[in-house]
Amino acid sequence: MSKLKAAILMGSDSDLETMTEASLALEQFDIPYELHVMSAHRTPAQVSSFASKAASEGFGVFICGAGGAAHLAGVVAAHTILPVIGVPLNATPLNGFDALLSTVQMPAGIPVATVAVGKAGARNAGILAAQILATGDPELRRKLEFFKKDMADKVIEKNKKIQAQLAAK
Repeated sequence: MSKLKAAILMGSDSDLETMTEASLALEQFDIPYELHVMSAHRTPAQVSSFASKAASEGFGVFICGAGGAAHLAGVVAAHTILPVIGVPLNATPLNGFDALLSTVQMPAGIPVATVAVGKAGARNAGILAAQILATGDPELRRKLEFFKKDMADKVIEKNKKIQAQLAAK
């Protein structure tokens, strides 16, 4: 099992309901993580310090959720060489579109992997973090392979059920 942890950062405690999806995905794969509220705008020194020290403190990947201007993932990426996954959150009347554009439009040299807006994006961020950590962890890789196979098996079963229902008509 990977010894590396994931860091889940969110700009506000109001983001917790959505970002819990990332933690659930990490827990599914037995990946340790820390979850913190840090704001790129209100606590920039704290964000910079945490991101700068993360690699030496056993972290291997960041998941950053933010809405509106959504600068958190970019600020973290500016202060680390660890992979950063940005989760745009629906926190404004623009339904997360502003956060999506802010998260995905990073300047060259400051990469942020960006997932979908909201809960599905947070869940996918957790899975993507697991995939990143699995590159150096054969046990985690096997868990992910089983996860993918299990998803496929469930779809095949659902199709069989529907086909049986259609045939009975």
